[in-house]
Amino acid sequence: MPTHVTLEVADGVAVITFDAAEDLNVFSGTTGRELGEAYRACDADDEVRAVVLTGAGRAFCAGADLSAEAASFAPAGEDFSASPIRPPAWEVRKLVIAAINGHAIGIGLTMALQCDVIYVAQEAKLAIPQVRRGMIGDAQSHFTLRHRAGLSVAADLLLTGRTITGAEALPMGIATAALPADQVLPAALDLARDVAANASPAAVALSKRLLWKDASPAEVEAGETAAHRILMAHPDAAEGGAAWRERRAPNWRLSVDDVDSQ
Repeated sequence: MPTHVTLEVADGVAVITFDAAEDLNVFSGTTGRELGEAYRACDADDEVRAVVLTGAGRAFCAGADLSAEAASFAPAGEDFSASPIRPPAWEVRKLVIAAINGHAIGIGLTMALQCDVIYVAQEAKLAIPQVRRGMIGDAQSHFTLRHRAGLSVAADLLLTGRTITGAEALPMGIATAALPADQVLPAALDLARDVAANASPAAVALSKRLLWKDASPAEVEAGETAAHRILMAHPDAAEGGAAWRERRAPNWRLSVDDVDSQ
């Protein structure tokens, strides 16, 4: 049976879950399609301010199904892509947090690397072992891992296929935090709720666009200046300061769609 994806939204936070605990949430084409659908739904919903991606049971995602039938790969056709999740998490205009509650292997890890923030279980096993299977890393991992942790770490994991723990991922720059497994999802939800309550959706979207873009310092300066002009021209700029002074949650009116085309 394929691993399906569930989506639940409450208090401005969407939780996307790989929902095949008994099969360690192994990845299939169905999983990729449903994750893309969930991301698109979150991106389009103004009520969603932050997204948490996690796995049911004791694994985040144990990678592709390597059972005998599933592993009999046919030659790639013209419609094949090594990046089957559309859109990737970095194109979702909200904060996306990976809550890696257990093992993340192969595409299980490369999907998480597309997220903005990564919380990981200390004892979780993490690997991109594809070179040991006659393949290479997928889901844009040659970009995301280098972008996140640098060339040395990317070369280490992509070219050796070795396994590390969640605790090791933290000093390597892969993870934002490494926690006991039972604390990973609660910590991710706490951060998501805080962002949902306090951060400007438009500002998050504009900042995220710049953060993931491969741009020169001059291009970044131009992008930051353009974003400031958009945000400073809207009453939300005054609302942010007023909410801070009055020690209350801000009432943002500028939406993601308002700034998307600017």
